[in-house]
This record gives sequence, C-alpha cells and structure tokens, in this order.
Amino acid sequence: MAYHSKSLIIAGALTAALCSVASVASAEDAMEKCFGVALAGQNDCKAGEGTTCAGTSKVDYQGNSFKLVPAGTCMTMELPADEAGMMRHGSMEELDRDLPEA
Repeated sequence: MAYHSKSLIIAGALTAALCSVASVASAEDAMEKCFGVALAGQNDCKAGEGTTCAGTSKVDYQGNSFKLVPAGTCMTMELPADEAGMMRHGSMEELDRDLPEA
C-alpha cells in the first residue's frame, strides 16, 4: 500500500509541475510587440539603427523600438502627449516618431 501512495504523490507532483509550465507558456503566448511605448532603455528588443537589442532605446516612446505587452492592449495604451501636444499611441508596426537624434 505504501508503494501505491508514493506513486500517487509522485504523479500529483508531476501533474502540478506540468500545469505550471503550461500556464507560463500560455502567459508568454498572450503577449504582443507594441512599438512606441517603452521608456528609454526599457525596450524589449529592436531599437532601430545604431542600437542592438533589449534596453538600447535612446528616447522615451521611441517609435522603432518595442515592448512586449499583454495581447490586445497595445492600441489602447494611454501615453503622454508629445512636445507639440499630439497624443501618442502604441502601434503593432514600427513608427517614425520620437526617433533619437543622429
């Protein structure tokens, strides 16, 4: 009987481990790239010409760098207006606004 109990405990532990791995994978799947929403140095990857990858954006809301955000939230994120008072929005594609000086 003790052998059967150990088998059930091990099976339960394996099931719990597999469930936690599945929930992490589904959380990652629920993310999307959103361009123009990262603060300087806080982009996830791709920060345009002259930069390499994560953490290399030079200006806040740099249009050619992205941040991973929960799926479905990119276009509705509220961002501060630019210097001219124009409202900024995230984009699913690269933007040509708020690029660093060359």
